[in-house]
Amino acid sequence: MKNIHQVKHPLIEHKLGILRDKETKPFQFRMLIDEISTFLLFEATKDLNLKDKEISTPMAKTTAKELDEKIMICPILRAALGMLESVFKLIPNASIGFLGFQRDEKTFKAQFYFQKLPKDAKERLAIIIDPMFATGSTAIEACDFLKEQGIKKIKFISILGTLEGFNNFNRFHSDVDVFIASIDKGLDENAYIIPGLGDAGDRVFNTLE
Repeated sequence: MKNIHQVKHPLIEHKLGILRDKETKPFQFRMLIDEISTFLLFEATKDLNLKDKEISTPMAKTTAKELDEKIMICPILRAALGMLESVFKLIPNASIGFLGFQRDEKTFKAQFYFQKLPKDAKERLAIIIDPMFATGSTAIEACDFLKEQGIKKIKFISILGTLEGFNNFNRFHSDVDVFIASIDKGLDENAYIIPGLGDAGDRVFNTLE
C-alpha cells in the first residue's frame, strides 16, 4: 500500500514501548503521545511548499524560506486532543478543524456527531490526527466528510494501526497518505488493537474505570 507510511526511528520504538505499558501514568502517557506525534508530523510535512522571503540578519540581508501553504489540523475528538500540542509547537499558525466521532459499541463503526471547520477550509491542506487507526471506520468517515466539503488535499497521522484498518480505508481513500508509528498484529473481538495500548482517550484524560 503505497499511501501507508510507517515512520521508523529508534526513539519512536523506545517511546512506543513506554506508551504501551499499562503502568505508564497519564501525565507521562500524554507526554509520549506528544513526542511521537512530533516525529510523525515531521515526516508528514516534508513535502510542504515553500516560498522565498527577504529578511535581514544581524549581519546582512538574505533570502530565507517560509511556508507557502495554508494548513488545517483536524483532530478526531476526543483522543486526538493529546496530539494537538505537538502541532502548535511545529505549526503555530495552523487552523484547527474539529471532527467528532463516537464509536458504536455494537457495530464498532464511527458515528459522526460534531464538526467545526474554518471558513476557508477548502483552501487548506487538511491533516487529520487520531492516535488509533483500528478498523478504519473513523478515518473513512472523516475523509468522506472533508471531501464532501470540497477539501482536496488530505493527510492522516496516527500512532497505532492495523492492516485490516488500512485495507478497509484504501477501498475508499487510497489517495490519502497515512503516516503511522506502528502497524500492530490485528484486532480483538471488540475491535481494539492488539497488542495496542488500550483506550487512548481514557489514558490521555485519565478516565479509566
